[in-house]
Amino acid sequence: MKNAFNVVKEKLKQAITSGKFKANEKLPTEDEFIKYFQISRYAIRKALGQLEQENLIYRVQGSGMYVQDWNKKWFRNSESKTVGLICTHIADYIFPKIISHIDSILAKEGYSLLVANTHNDTNRERLRLINMLDSQVAGLIVEPSESAKPNPNLDIYQVIAQNKIPLLFLNASYPEVDFPVIQNTDLQSESELTHYLLNLGHKRIIGIFQIDDRQGVHRLNGFLEAYQKNDIDLSNSSIIMYSSHDNFEVISQKLDLYLNSNQLPTAITCYNDQLAIRIVDKLKKAHYRIPEDISVTGFDDYDGVNYITPSLTTMTYETYAVGQEAGRGILDLIHGKPFNSITHQPQLKIRDSTAAPKK
Repeated sequence: MKNAFNVVKEKLKQAITSGKFKANEKLPTEDEFIKYFQISRYAIRKALGQLEQENLIYRVQGSGMYVQDWNKKWFRNSESKTVGLICTHIADYIFPKIISHIDSILAKEGYSLLVANTHNDTNRERLRLINMLDSQVAGLIVEPSESAKPNPNLDIYQVIAQNKIPLLFLNASYPEVDFPVIQNTDLQSESELTHYLLNLGHKRIIGIFQIDDRQGVHRLNGFLEAYQKNDIDLSNSSIIMYSSHDNFEVISQKLDLYLNSNQLPTAITCYNDQLAIRIVDKLKKAHYRIPEDISVTGFDDYDGVNYITPSLTTMTYETYAVGQEAGRGILDLIHGKPFNSITHQPQLKIRDSTAAPKK
């Protein structure tokens, strides 16, 4: 097998960093590894040798290989001039502007930004955290991955807290660890947006929400809250839930069930503008008029939604303020100053994609 030792190395590294093998636990013998992986002794020795060089395992003469206490080199490094930023997606949607604003603050103080993304995957988040901590960054800014699910990386966050390594969260946080967070009032804001649609007279609204992130769960709950506060029967409306790992076709097929029914929705409220833009495109290709046939709303006030046809009704996301606050916040934490969590109140932007339903 080509590069078989790399396969073994990565599997063992994952087992060690995920906690399957504990610190100072003895590893299986070479013969046991050969039998398990069905590869040569040379490949096993090369994989173990590289793990030893990376200080993940250590050798006891005449006894075998043991798991190193591999996170013991993580500590607060006040001499470092690098800040780590871990986000779910780097290259698209609203995050490039946030990164730019963070970097502008850090650069003024002589700090550089080390950026990594996770594609909203907790396994990748774990590896990115380990890589950042191994690099002894001065502090960390983290957008949590799959924040609505139980967090398998709490052990690392607890080590970060114990070692007083500066960290702040963006958009969501984990209740099990006490780090400051910069976030939005997602529940209240989606409630306000849905309330606006209800006041226009819409009774058949579809809410489409990503539910593996806390933002999506909060927005879904805000959708429900609007019905409760207005004492309106929810049975004529519907909710479509999806995962961040679902492609658009999954969402599209779920929506088709409602578009092909005899009770056509009069409005669709989307988890974010990125999704809303695709929903608008789908509806227009199916010859629905927006907003005459179906109103559509988004969330985040993404660049360009004011210029598409029709321009999109949405809730704001203050990318400039969030980026500036995150940059200043992590510097305060690095310098031993307090930084308290910040919660933004998005504003409703009414544009051309919404109107009262047809009589």
